[in-house]
Amino acid sequence: MDTHTKSEMTGKLGPDLDYMKKTLAIGTNFDVVYRVIHIGGREACFYFIDGFCKDELMEKILQYLIELTEDEMADNVHDMLKKHMPYVEVDVSKVWEDIIHNLMSGVLILMVDGYDKAILLDSRTYPARSVSEPEKDKVLRGSKDGFVETVVFNTALIRRRIRSTDLRMEMMNAGESSQTDIVLCYMDSRVDHAFLDKIKDGIRNIRVDALTMNQESLAECLYKRSWFNPFPKFKFTERPDTAAAHVLEGNIVILVDNSPSAMITPTTVFDVIDEADDYYFPPITGTYLRFSRFLIAFITYFLTPTYLLLMQNAQWIPEAFDFIRVKDEMNLPLIWQFLILELAIDGLRLAAVNTPNMLSTPLSVMAALVLGEFSVNSGWFNSEVMLYMAFVAIANYTQSSYELGYALKFMRIINLIATALFGIWGYIGAIVLCILSIACNRTVANTSYIYPLIPFHGKELMRRVFRLRLPGAKK
Repeated sequence: MDTHTKSEMTGKLGPDLDYMKKTLAIGTNFDVVYRVIHIGGREACFYFIDGFCKDELMEKILQYLIELTEDEMADNVHDMLKKHMPYVEVDVSKVWEDIIHNLMSGVLILMVDGYDKAILLDSRTYPARSVSEPEKDKVLRGSKDGFVETVVFNTALIRRRIRSTDLRMEMMNAGESSQTDIVLCYMDSRVDHAFLDKIKDGIRNIRVDALTMNQESLAECLYKRSWFNPFPKFKFTERPDTAAAHVLEGNIVILVDNSPSAMITPTTVFDVIDEADDYYFPPITGTYLRFSRFLIAFITYFLTPTYLLLMQNAQWIPEAFDFIRVKDEMNLPLIWQFLILELAIDGLRLAAVNTPNMLSTPLSVMAALVLGEFSVNSGWFNSEVMLYMAFVAIANYTQSSYELGYALKFMRIINLIATALFGIWGYIGAIVLCILSIACNRTVANTSYIYPLIPFHGKELMRRVFRLRLPGAKK
């Protein structure tokens, strides 16, 4: 029988090495390294991925094994592990699929002639950047560490904050080619197990070649309902303290290898708006910060559509606010000015992301001059429109969630277009559409997106709206 068709090792080193060489394309893949040695009078072979293994540790293990005599050599793999394997993270397997998967993940493989199972030594180390404060989820006070692209480091950052035997870190993988590692973090006594099983089944049933966009690819595979509603179904955070807090609340935190952020589910709109800064300050300060974000989010949605409506119906403007009228001549209708600037702001944001650091300052100055004073003087835009759109552009960054910011942006654009076309009725209709988009939205667990408002839970609603004292701090 052809050994290459077998799903398990033969126990004979020669045929097993032939299978490994053919499967791994040893002559082509320069980074797949193997070495044949003698251990206790038997022929053996190491396989590993160059760059994934710790050189110093490999040298010590290799030196120890080579010094074994024939009399000291164990007859089977299990006795070998008990007597002569000076390492902690060790496992065995005889299934080729499992062996190849571990090798590609960076595990050191040792095969010994006469052993029907391979020894898997988890001595891997991944190229990784150091733990530092995330660029996006910064806080004024609090811890300055953040997730990195290595999933093991991320689980350690959560373990450091939750030292409980109830915490579970369950490993899964998805992607036919990528075999991307996915870790589910949850508290076993607090999580909704029915929802947890649903998430597990969803990951097992993913039939894609690779999670090319990491968490976004996973989110699209787990949430297969209509995509028309722009309000986020997941919360993303690069902060371990935020992820740990959600785990303690009974949510599931999903970590994906190669992604420096955690995906939290299920999440309501109140979870998305929540920020770590609220809890690093006293209750009154935290409540003020929370109300400030609520108010600014409210203004960013209503400011430009309301201004457009008032300019279309100038008789509605109170005399005390007569100064808000457009004083200069309008060469472009207001609706087109607003829509062009909405697009221009995103263009500047994309340009800022792709601009080299050494050029960011001069290009920012140039953009401010060209899109500010010169655009008004040229007659393309009115100064009032530039002022209100500048506020909206800056205010969008008060929300840590990009997804929520873009959801409000889309709803604002719909309101602008509806107001321009249908006046007051378009304005009211767009507001109703925005409210329904939030109220009728469902979480990934198919629960209310606006809980604890619907279904109503007064005590929980107070906790969501106000920054209350921690339960242990009450008298």
